[in-house]
Amino acid sequence: MASFKVKGGNRLKGEITPQGAKNEALQIICAVLLTAEPVTIHKIPNIRDVMKLIELLADLGCEVQKVGDESYRFTASNINIDFLETDDFKAKAAALRGSIMILGPLLARYGKGKMPRPGGDKIGRRRLDTHFIGFEKLGARFSYDTKDEFYTIDASDLKGTYMLLDEASVTGTANIIMAAVMAKGKTTIYNAACEPYIQQLCKMLNRMGAQITGVGSNLLHIEGVSQLKGTEHTMLPDMIEIGSFIGLAAMTQSEITIKNCQIAELGIIPQTFQRLGIQMGFRGDDIHIPAQDHYEIDTFIDGSILTIADAIWPGLTPDLLSVILVTATQAKGTVLVHQKMFESRLFFVDKLIDMGAQIILCDPHRATVIGLDRRYPLKGIQMTSPDIRAGVSLLIAALSAEGTSTIHNIEQIDRGYQYIDTRLNRLGADIERIG
Repeated sequence: MASFKVKGGNRLKGEITPQGAKNEALQIICAVLLTAEPVTIHKIPNIRDVMKLIELLADLGCEVQKVGDESYRFTASNINIDFLETDDFKAKAAALRGSIMILGPLLARYGKGKMPRPGGDKIGRRRLDTHFIGFEKLGARFSYDTKDEFYTIDASDLKGTYMLLDEASVTGTANIIMAAVMAKGKTTIYNAACEPYIQQLCKMLNRMGAQITGVGSNLLHIEGVSQLKGTEHTMLPDMIEIGSFIGLAAMTQSEITIKNCQIAELGIIPQTFQRLGIQMGFRGDDIHIPAQDHYEIDTFIDGSILTIADAIWPGLTPDLLSVILVTATQAKGTVLVHQKMFESRLFFVDKLIDMGAQIILCDPHRATVIGLDRRYPLKGIQMTSPDIRAGVSLLIAALSAEGTSTIHNIEQIDRGYQYIDTRLNRLGADIERIG
Protein backbone atom coordinates (compact mmCIF):
# COMPACT_ATOMS: atom_id res chain seq x y z
CA MET A 1 0.00 0.00 0.00
CA ALA A 2 1.53 3.33 -1.10
CA SER A 3 1.44 6.54 0.93
CA PHE A 4 2.01 10.26 0.57
CA LYS A 5 4.26 12.08 3.02
CA VAL A 6 3.10 15.69 2.85
CA LYS A 7 4.89 18.69 4.35
CA GLY A 8 2.29 21.38 4.75
CA GLY A 9 2.41 25.14 4.85
CA ASN A 10 3.90 25.88 1.43
CA ARG A 11 2.28 28.53 -0.74
CA LEU A 12 1.98 27.28 -4.31
CA LYS A 13 2.32 29.34 -7.45
CA GLY A 14 2.02 28.71 -11.17
CA GLU A 15 -0.16 27.19 -13.87
CA ILE A 16 -1.77 23.77 -13.95
CA THR A 17 -3.80 22.09 -16.70
CA PRO A 18 -6.65 19.76 -15.71
CA GLN A 19 -6.66 16.20 -16.99
CA GLY A 20 -9.34 14.79 -19.25
CA ALA A 21 -12.57 14.05 -17.43
CA LYS A 22 -12.52 10.70 -15.63
CA ASN A 23 -16.31 10.30 -15.57
CA GLU A 24 -16.57 11.07 -19.27
CA ALA A 25 -13.73 8.70 -20.13
CA LEU A 26 -15.42 5.68 -18.57
CA GLN A 27 -18.43 5.91 -20.89
CA ILE A 28 -16.69 7.28 -24.00
CA ILE A 29 -14.14 4.44 -23.98
CA CYS A 30 -16.90 1.83 -23.68
CA ALA A 31 -18.74 3.40 -26.64
CA VAL A 32 -15.94 2.25 -28.99
CA LEU A 33 -17.45 -1.25 -28.69
CA LEU A 34 -20.42 -0.06 -30.76
CA THR A 35 -18.49 -0.08 -34.04
CA ALA A 36 -15.96 -2.21 -35.89
CA GLU A 37 -14.31 0.93 -37.26
CA PRO A 38 -11.45 2.81 -35.54
CA VAL A 39 -12.31 5.41 -32.90
CA THR A 40 -9.63 7.87 -31.76
CA ILE A 41 -10.02 9.54 -28.36
CA HIS A 42 -7.93 12.45 -27.08
CA LYS A 43 -7.31 13.73 -23.53
CA ILE A 44 -7.58 10.31 -21.91
CA PRO A 45 -6.33 10.65 -18.31
CA ASN A 46 -3.63 8.23 -17.16
CA ILE A 47 -5.43 7.12 -14.01
CA ARG A 48 -6.00 3.65 -12.63
CA ASP A 49 -9.74 3.32 -13.27
CA VAL A 50 -9.38 4.41 -16.90
CA MET A 51 -6.28 2.31 -17.63
CA LYS A 52 -7.92 -0.77 -16.09
CA LEU A 53 -10.97 -0.23 -18.31
CA ILE A 54 -8.78 0.04 -21.41
CA GLU A 55 -7.04 -3.16 -20.33
CA LEU A 56 -10.43 -4.86 -20.01
CA LEU A 57 -11.38 -3.80 -23.56
CA ALA A 58 -8.08 -5.18 -24.85
CA ASP A 59 -8.83 -8.49 -23.11
CA LEU A 60 -12.16 -8.53 -24.96
CA GLY A 61 -10.27 -8.35 -28.24
CA CYS A 62 -10.40 -4.61 -28.91
CA GLU A 63 -7.21 -3.42 -30.62
CA VAL A 64 -5.73 -0.54 -28.61
CA GLN A 65 -3.03 1.76 -30.02
CA LYS A 66 -1.48 4.65 -28.12
CA VAL A 67 -1.10 7.39 -30.74
CA GLY A 68 -0.09 10.30 -28.48
CA ASP A 69 0.63 11.25 -24.87
CA GLU A 70 -3.09 11.29 -24.06
CA SER A 71 -4.54 9.82 -27.27
CA TYR A 72 -5.59 6.25 -28.11
CA ARG A 73 -7.09 4.57 -31.15
CA PHE A 74 -9.54 1.72 -30.51
CA THR A 75 -10.64 -0.82 -33.12
CA ALA A 76 -13.30 -3.23 -31.87
CA SER A 77 -13.58 -5.35 -35.02
CA ASN A 78 -12.72 -8.71 -33.41
CA ILE A 79 -14.46 -8.81 -30.04
CA ASN A 80 -14.33 -12.18 -28.28
CA ILE A 81 -17.69 -12.28 -26.53
CA ASP A 82 -16.75 -15.62 -24.94
CA PHE A 83 -14.26 -13.77 -22.73
CA LEU A 84 -17.25 -12.80 -20.60
CA GLU A 85 -17.45 -16.42 -19.42
CA THR A 86 -13.92 -16.52 -18.01
CA ASP A 87 -12.71 -16.18 -14.43
CA ASP A 88 -10.27 -13.54 -15.65
CA PHE A 89 -13.15 -11.34 -16.81
CA LYS A 90 -15.04 -11.85 -13.57
CA ALA A 91 -12.04 -10.83 -11.47
CA LYS A 92 -11.17 -7.75 -13.52
CA ALA A 93 -14.72 -6.49 -14.04
CA ALA A 94 -15.65 -6.99 -10.38
CA ALA A 95 -12.72 -4.81 -9.31
CA LEU A 96 -13.76 -1.88 -11.50
CA ARG A 97 -16.91 0.22 -11.10
CA GLY A 98 -16.69 1.50 -14.67
CA SER A 99 -16.91 -2.01 -16.11
CA ILE A 100 -20.71 -1.78 -15.95
CA MET A 101 -20.51 0.64 -18.89
CA ILE A 102 -19.54 -2.09 -21.37
CA LEU A 103 -22.99 -3.66 -21.05
CA GLY A 104 -24.95 -1.15 -23.15
CA PRO A 105 -22.61 -1.42 -26.16
CA LEU A 106 -22.39 -5.22 -25.92
CA LEU A 107 -26.17 -5.58 -25.76
CA ALA A 108 -26.62 -3.24 -28.73
CA ARG A 109 -24.05 -4.91 -30.95
CA TYR A 110 -24.00 -8.53 -29.82
CA GLY A 111 -27.38 -9.02 -28.17
CA LYS A 112 -26.01 -10.39 -24.92
CA GLY A 113 -23.78 -9.58 -21.99
CA LYS A 114 -22.59 -10.72 -18.57
CA MET A 115 -21.30 -8.72 -15.65
CA PRO A 116 -20.20 -9.46 -12.09
CA ARG A 117 -21.26 -7.01 -9.44
CA PRO A 118 -18.79 -4.15 -10.02
CA GLY A 119 -16.63 -2.56 -7.34
CA GLY A 120 -15.66 1.07 -6.79
CA ASP A 121 -15.71 3.55 -3.92
CA LYS A 122 -17.25 2.57 -0.60
CA ILE A 123 -19.35 5.72 -0.32
CA GLY A 124 -22.75 4.13 0.28
CA ARG A 125 -25.25 2.22 -1.80
CA ARG A 126 -24.74 2.61 -5.53
CA ARG A 127 -27.54 0.60 -7.00
CA LEU A 128 -27.66 -0.56 -10.61
CA ASP A 129 -31.44 -0.72 -10.94
CA THR A 130 -31.65 2.16 -13.43
CA HIS A 131 -29.30 0.36 -15.83
CA PHE A 132 -31.18 -2.93 -15.76
CA ILE A 133 -34.70 -1.50 -15.71
CA GLY A 134 -33.77 0.53 -18.79
CA PHE A 135 -32.38 -2.57 -20.53
CA GLU A 136 -35.55 -4.49 -19.63
CA LYS A 137 -37.77 -1.78 -21.10
CA LEU A 138 -35.81 -2.12 -24.34
CA GLY A 139 -36.67 -5.83 -24.33
CA ALA A 140 -33.67 -7.38 -22.59
CA ARG A 141 -34.11 -10.22 -20.12
CA PHE A 142 -31.68 -10.66 -17.29
CA SER A 143 -31.04 -12.88 -14.32
CA TYR A 144 -28.93 -12.30 -11.23
CA ASP A 145 -27.17 -15.15 -9.48
CA THR A 146 -26.97 -14.11 -5.83
CA LYS A 147 -24.42 -16.82 -5.09
CA ASP A 148 -21.69 -15.67 -7.45
CA GLU A 149 -23.11 -12.12 -7.89
CA PHE A 150 -23.25 -12.40 -11.68
CA TYR A 151 -25.73 -10.69 -14.02
CA THR A 152 -26.59 -12.43 -17.31
CA ILE A 153 -28.50 -10.47 -19.97
CA ASP A 154 -30.22 -11.65 -23.15
CA ALA A 155 -30.84 -8.73 -25.52
CA SER A 156 -31.31 -10.54 -28.80
CA ASP A 157 -34.30 -8.37 -29.82
CA LEU A 158 -33.95 -4.82 -28.51
CA LYS A 159 -36.81 -2.50 -29.48
CA GLY A 160 -37.26 1.21 -28.94
CA THR A 161 -39.71 2.29 -26.28
CA TYR A 162 -40.69 5.12 -23.94
CA MET A 163 -39.20 5.12 -20.46
CA LEU A 164 -39.30 7.43 -17.47
CA LEU A 165 -36.17 6.84 -15.38
CA ASP A 166 -36.70 6.52 -11.63
CA GLU A 167 -33.49 8.50 -11.09
CA ALA A 168 -31.40 10.69 -13.38
CA SER A 169 -28.40 8.39 -13.10
CA VAL A 170 -25.45 9.52 -15.24
CA THR A 171 -24.02 6.05 -15.81
CA GLY A 172 -27.51 4.56 -16.11
CA THR A 173 -28.51 7.12 -18.74
CA ALA A 174 -25.26 6.57 -20.67
CA ASN A 175 -25.66 2.79 -20.63
CA ILE A 176 -29.28 2.97 -21.81
CA ILE A 177 -28.37 5.43 -24.58
CA MET A 178 -25.65 3.09 -25.87
CA ALA A 179 -28.04 0.14 -25.82
CA ALA A 180 -30.79 2.12 -27.57
CA VAL A 181 -28.81 3.63 -30.46
CA MET A 182 -28.99 0.33 -32.37
CA ALA A 183 -32.37 -0.89 -31.10
CA LYS A 184 -35.22 -1.16 -33.59
CA GLY A 185 -37.48 1.89 -33.67
CA LYS A 186 -37.62 4.99 -31.48
CA THR A 187 -36.60 5.25 -27.84
CA THR A 188 -37.63 8.15 -25.61
CA ILE A 189 -35.83 8.63 -22.30
CA TYR A 190 -37.42 11.07 -19.86
CA ASN A 191 -35.68 12.20 -16.65
CA ALA A 192 -32.41 11.45 -18.42
CA ALA A 193 -29.22 12.78 -16.88
CA CYS A 194 -27.99 15.76 -18.88
CA GLU A 195 -24.48 16.36 -17.50
CA PRO A 196 -21.87 17.62 -19.97
CA TYR A 197 -20.46 14.08 -20.01
CA ILE A 198 -23.77 12.73 -21.31
CA GLN A 199 -23.88 15.53 -23.87
CA GLN A 200 -20.36 14.60 -24.97
CA LEU A 201 -21.38 10.95 -25.38
CA CYS A 202 -24.44 11.88 -27.44
CA LYS A 203 -22.44 14.20 -29.69
CA MET A 204 -19.85 11.48 -30.26
CA LEU A 205 -22.51 8.88 -31.05
CA ASN A 206 -24.22 11.26 -33.48
CA ARG A 207 -20.90 11.72 -35.29
CA MET A 208 -20.77 7.92 -35.50
CA GLY A 209 -24.16 7.87 -37.21
CA ALA A 210 -26.59 7.67 -34.29
CA GLN A 211 -29.76 9.77 -34.34
CA ILE A 212 -30.14 11.37 -30.92
CA THR A 213 -32.09 14.58 -30.34
CA GLY A 214 -32.78 16.56 -27.20
CA VAL A 215 -29.10 16.57 -26.24
CA GLY A 216 -28.55 18.81 -23.21
CA SER A 217 -32.08 18.28 -21.87
CA ASN A 218 -33.61 15.56 -19.71
CA LEU A 219 -35.79 14.35 -22.59
CA LEU A 220 -33.88 12.36 -25.21
CA HIS A 221 -35.23 10.85 -28.43
CA ILE A 222 -33.23 8.11 -30.15
CA GLU A 223 -34.00 6.65 -33.56
CA GLY A 224 -32.29 3.28 -33.79
CA VAL A 225 -29.79 2.66 -36.60
CA SER A 226 -28.39 -0.62 -37.92
CA GLN A 227 -24.71 0.21 -37.50
CA LEU A 228 -22.28 2.91 -36.44
CA LYS A 229 -19.00 4.12 -37.92
CA GLY A 230 -15.72 5.34 -36.45
CA THR A 231 -14.99 8.88 -35.26
CA GLU A 232 -12.58 11.12 -33.37
CA HIS A 233 -13.38 12.62 -29.98
CA THR A 234 -11.71 14.99 -27.50
CA MET A 235 -12.81 14.81 -23.88
CA LEU A 236 -13.64 17.75 -21.63
CA PRO A 237 -11.31 18.82 -18.84
CA ASP A 238 -12.19 17.17 -15.53
CA MET A 239 -14.55 19.50 -13.65
CA ILE A 240 -13.83 17.72 -10.35
CA GLU A 241 -10.12 18.33 -10.72
CA ILE A 242 -10.77 21.99 -11.57
CA GLY A 243 -12.86 22.37 -8.41
CA SER A 244 -10.16 20.59 -6.40
CA PHE A 245 -7.54 23.06 -7.62
CA ILE A 246 -9.76 26.02 -6.72
CA GLY A 247 -10.15 24.67 -3.18
CA LEU A 248 -6.43 23.90 -2.95
CA ALA A 249 -5.49 27.46 -3.95
CA ALA A 250 -7.76 28.96 -1.29
CA MET A 251 -6.65 26.60 1.49
CA THR A 252 -2.92 27.12 0.84
CA GLN A 253 -3.18 30.89 0.16
CA SER A 254 -1.73 30.24 -3.29
CA GLU A 255 -1.88 32.02 -6.64
CA ILE A 256 -2.77 29.42 -9.23
CA THR A 257 -3.99 29.67 -12.83
CA ILE A 258 -6.01 26.68 -14.01
CA LYS A 259 -5.63 26.42 -17.78
CA ASN A 260 -8.12 25.40 -20.48
CA CYS A 261 -11.10 24.85 -18.18
CA GLN A 262 -13.91 25.16 -20.77
CA ILE A 263 -15.69 27.36 -18.25
CA ALA A 264 -19.05 27.17 -20.06
CA GLU A 265 -19.20 23.46 -19.20
CA LEU A 266 -18.59 23.90 -15.44
CA GLY A 267 -22.15 24.85 -14.49
CA ILE A 268 -22.38 26.38 -11.00
CA ILE A 269 -19.01 25.08 -9.78
CA PRO A 270 -17.22 28.47 -9.96
CA GLN A 271 -20.22 30.24 -8.43
CA THR A 272 -20.33 27.76 -5.53
CA PHE A 273 -16.68 28.38 -4.62
CA GLN A 274 -17.30 32.12 -4.93
CA ARG A 275 -20.02 31.75 -2.28
CA LEU A 276 -17.30 30.43 0.02
CA GLY A 277 -15.58 33.78 -0.51
CA ILE A 278 -12.95 32.61 -2.98
CA GLN A 279 -11.94 35.23 -5.51
CA MET A 280 -11.32 34.18 -9.08
CA GLY A 281 -10.79 35.80 -12.44
CA PHE A 282 -11.80 34.40 -15.81
CA ARG A 283 -9.28 34.88 -18.61
CA GLY A 284 -10.72 33.26 -21.69
CA ASP A 285 -11.03 29.62 -20.61
CA ASP A 286 -8.48 29.98 -17.81
CA ILE A 287 -9.40 30.52 -14.15
CA HIS A 288 -7.01 32.63 -12.10
CA ILE A 289 -7.14 32.22 -8.32
CA PRO A 290 -5.24 35.02 -6.51
CA ALA A 291 -3.54 34.40 -3.18
CA GLN A 292 -6.04 35.21 -0.41
CA ASP A 293 -5.18 35.62 3.27
CA HIS A 294 -8.87 35.27 4.18
CA TYR A 295 -12.13 34.27 2.52
CA GLU A 296 -15.60 34.59 4.02
CA ILE A 297 -18.57 32.28 3.52
CA ASP A 298 -21.70 33.94 2.15
CA THR A 299 -25.09 33.68 3.84
CA PHE A 300 -28.57 33.46 2.41
CA ILE A 301 -30.32 36.80 1.77
CA ASP A 302 -32.08 36.68 5.15
CA GLY A 303 -28.78 36.15 6.93
CA SER A 304 -29.28 32.45 7.65
CA ILE A 305 -26.49 29.91 7.37
CA LEU A 306 -25.56 28.91 3.82
CA THR A 307 -26.35 25.35 2.75
CA ILE A 308 -24.40 23.74 -0.09
CA ALA A 309 -25.98 20.57 -1.40
CA ASP A 310 -25.46 18.27 -4.35
CA ALA A 311 -28.10 17.90 -7.04
CA ILE A 312 -28.56 16.44 -10.48
CA TRP A 313 -27.19 18.59 -13.30
CA PRO A 314 -27.29 21.55 -13.65
CA GLY A 315 -27.00 21.40 -9.86
CA LEU A 316 -23.73 20.83 -8.04
CA THR A 317 -21.96 17.53 -8.63
CA PRO A 318 -21.71 15.38 -5.48
CA ASP A 319 -18.07 14.61 -6.29
CA LEU A 320 -17.04 18.11 -5.16
CA LEU A 321 -18.74 18.23 -1.77
CA SER A 322 -15.75 16.67 0.01
CA VAL A 323 -13.46 19.38 -1.41
CA ILE A 324 -15.96 22.13 -0.54
CA LEU A 325 -16.21 20.84 3.02
CA VAL A 326 -12.43 20.88 3.47
CA THR A 327 -12.12 24.32 1.91
CA ALA A 328 -14.71 25.72 4.32
CA THR A 329 -12.70 24.69 7.38
CA GLN A 330 -10.33 27.68 7.00
CA ALA A 331 -12.95 30.18 5.81
CA LYS A 332 -14.66 32.77 8.00
CA GLY A 333 -18.24 31.76 8.72
CA THR A 334 -20.38 28.64 8.83
CA VAL A 335 -21.82 26.38 6.14
CA LEU A 336 -24.00 23.28 6.17
CA VAL A 337 -22.79 20.70 3.64
CA HIS A 338 -25.59 18.35 2.59
CA GLN A 339 -24.51 15.23 0.70
CA LYS A 340 -27.85 13.86 -0.53
CA MET A 341 -26.80 11.07 -2.86
CA PHE A 342 -24.38 8.91 -0.85
CA GLU A 343 -24.76 8.14 2.84
CA SER A 344 -21.12 7.28 3.63
CA ARG A 345 -19.23 10.02 1.84
CA LEU A 346 -18.90 12.39 4.81
CA PHE A 347 -17.41 9.86 7.20
CA PHE A 348 -13.89 11.08 6.41
CA VAL A 349 -14.51 14.22 8.52
CA ASP A 350 -13.16 12.45 11.60
CA LYS A 351 -9.67 12.87 10.10
CA LEU A 352 -10.28 16.60 9.62
CA ILE A 353 -11.50 16.90 13.21
CA ASP A 354 -8.29 15.19 14.35
CA MET A 355 -6.40 17.85 12.36
CA GLY A 356 -8.20 20.58 14.31
CA ALA A 357 -11.16 21.40 12.07
CA GLN A 358 -14.45 22.46 13.67
CA ILE A 359 -17.03 20.16 12.11
CA ILE A 360 -20.26 18.70 13.47
CA LEU A 361 -21.36 15.56 11.63
CA CYS A 362 -25.12 15.91 11.98
CA ASP A 363 -25.95 12.56 10.34
CA PRO A 364 -24.55 10.47 7.45
CA HIS A 365 -25.67 13.11 4.95
CA ARG A 366 -25.01 16.47 6.64
CA ALA A 367 -22.06 18.20 8.25
CA THR A 368 -21.85 21.71 9.69
CA VAL A 369 -18.46 23.38 9.21
CA ILE A 370 -17.48 26.26 11.46
CA GLY A 371 -14.69 28.07 9.64
CA LEU A 372 -11.54 28.81 11.63
CA ASP A 373 -10.64 31.93 9.56
CA ARG A 374 -7.00 30.71 9.79
CA ARG A 375 -6.84 31.56 13.51
CA TYR A 376 -5.95 27.96 14.22
CA PRO A 377 -4.15 26.14 11.37
CA LEU A 378 -4.79 22.46 10.81
CA LYS A 379 -2.04 20.17 12.07
CA GLY A 380 -0.44 17.25 10.26
CA ILE A 381 -1.51 13.72 11.22
CA GLN A 382 -1.49 10.16 9.88
CA MET A 383 -4.62 9.19 7.98
CA THR A 384 -6.01 6.81 5.36
CA SER A 385 -7.83 7.73 2.16
CA PRO A 386 -11.28 6.05 2.06
CA ASP A 387 -12.24 7.02 -1.51
CA ILE A 388 -11.09 9.12 -4.47
CA ARG A 389 -12.69 12.44 -3.53
CA ALA A 390 -12.11 12.21 0.22
CA GLY A 391 -8.52 11.25 -0.58
CA VAL A 392 -7.77 14.41 -2.56
CA SER A 393 -9.63 16.47 0.06
CA LEU A 394 -7.35 15.07 2.76
CA LEU A 395 -4.38 15.87 0.53
CA ILE A 396 -5.58 19.49 0.28
CA ALA A 397 -5.97 19.61 4.07
CA ALA A 398 -2.46 18.19 4.54
CA LEU A 399 -0.93 20.75 2.15
CA SER A 400 -2.49 23.57 4.17
CA ALA A 401 -1.61 22.13 7.59
CA GLU A 402 1.29 22.84 9.93
CA GLY A 403 3.77 20.00 10.09
CA THR A 404 3.90 16.72 8.19
CA SER A 405 1.01 14.40 7.32
CA THR A 406 1.05 10.85 6.03
CA ILE A 407 -1.83 9.69 3.85
CA HIS A 408 -2.11 5.93 3.34
CA ASN A 409 -4.05 4.03 0.66
CA ILE A 410 -3.27 6.65 -1.98
CA GLU A 411 -4.18 4.11 -4.63
CA GLN A 412 -7.65 5.58 -4.15
CA ILE A 413 -6.38 9.04 -5.13
CA ASP A 414 -4.51 7.57 -8.12
CA ARG A 415 -7.81 6.14 -9.36
CA GLY A 416 -9.03 9.66 -10.11
CA TYR A 417 -6.08 12.06 -10.36
CA GLN A 418 -3.15 11.54 -12.73
CA TYR A 419 0.38 12.30 -11.48
CA ILE A 420 -1.15 14.47 -8.75
CA ASP A 421 1.99 14.54 -6.60
CA THR A 422 4.28 15.41 -9.54
CA ARG A 423 1.99 18.11 -10.86
CA LEU A 424 1.48 19.80 -7.47
CA ASN A 425 5.18 19.57 -6.61
CA ARG A 426 5.88 21.63 -9.75
CA LEU A 427 3.79 24.39 -8.15
CA GLY A 428 5.83 24.26 -4.94
CA ALA A 429 4.12 21.51 -2.94
CA ASP A 430 6.19 19.05 -0.89
CA ILE A 431 4.64 15.61 -1.52
CA GLU A 432 6.73 12.46 -1.31
CA ARG A 433 5.39 9.14 -2.61
CA ILE A 434 6.36 6.25 -0.35
CA GLY A 435 6.04 2.55 -1.20
